[in-house]
Amino acid sequence: MERRNHSMVSKFILLGLTESHELQIFFFLFFSIIYIAIVLANLTIIFVVKLDPQLHSPMYFLLANLSFIDMSLASFATPKMIFDFLSECKSISYEGCMTQMFFLHLLGGSEMMLLVAMAIDRYVAICKPLRYKTIMSHSACIRLALLSWTTGFMHTLSQMIFTVTLPFCGPNVVDSFFCDLPQVIKLACTDTYIFELLVIADSGVLSLFCFNFLLISYSIILFKVQHRSSSGSSKALSTLSAHITVVVLFFGPCIFIYVQPFSSISIDKILSVFYTIFTPLLNPVIYTLRNKDMKKAIKKIKTKRVSSR
Repeated sequence: MERRNHSMVSKFILLGLTESHELQIFFFLFFSIIYIAIVLANLTIIFVVKLDPQLHSPMYFLLANLSFIDMSLASFATPKMIFDFLSECKSISYEGCMTQMFFLHLLGGSEMMLLVAMAIDRYVAICKPLRYKTIMSHSACIRLALLSWTTGFMHTLSQMIFTVTLPFCGPNVVDSFFCDLPQVIKLACTDTYIFELLVIADSGVLSLFCFNFLLISYSIILFKVQHRSSSGSSKALSTLSAHITVVVLFFGPCIFIYVQPFSSISIDKILSVFYTIFTPLLNPVIYTLRNKDMKKAIKKIKTKRVSSR
């Protein structure tokens, strides 16, 4: 009752990706396949890391956590988007809208910090190899994972506390396939300039800090690797190139959306699709197809299953 007295809007209308019926049928099939692939690929990484003792190392522990976050990031809005392609009324309740924004920034903030943790792991492995096992102990990995989730929780909490207090009494049309802060707060029946600055300062600063930290870290690591000439160095370069690709693909759209003043540019919708759907699919593809240890572990598990039959 308190929320309804403060806000007259009980649901939001999602415009989705397109109004074309033919394209909606195509997108329904396309994104259904993509989503199934995301879930299966990330679950594969999680289970392979869990089942293969040779992958019980800090790098693969963090990779399994990344897969869990990616799978969750693709699941907070994608199933509803797929369902909406076949629905005439693409709406979401006020509570559902707030829930989507909460999980988007929880998972997004957690992934940013987890990528930082993965960069720290690679820095220690390459620049301080003799102390690697001591520094990157199991307890240290757990602390890094907990720090990532804590950062994500504090990040989303700092924004949602203010978002739920905004009055929504007029327009309720969101030009996207899910609820996100830049689209939703523009619909509030009050001046949101200060709040927009707060979101830019929060999401934008977190994105830029993590991105710059990662660029500096990987630049230092690459400088170290280039001064070596061994098979280990080529393996390190292959691993680093995969990490850098993930960083660019994930942070590029986030920085574009959250660092600039809010606008109604339609490209934001395309970028949202990219970092909430395509990046969670590209991560396992990059890490499995370019990683010999992961491919070897998958083959080993397949062989065991076939022989057991």
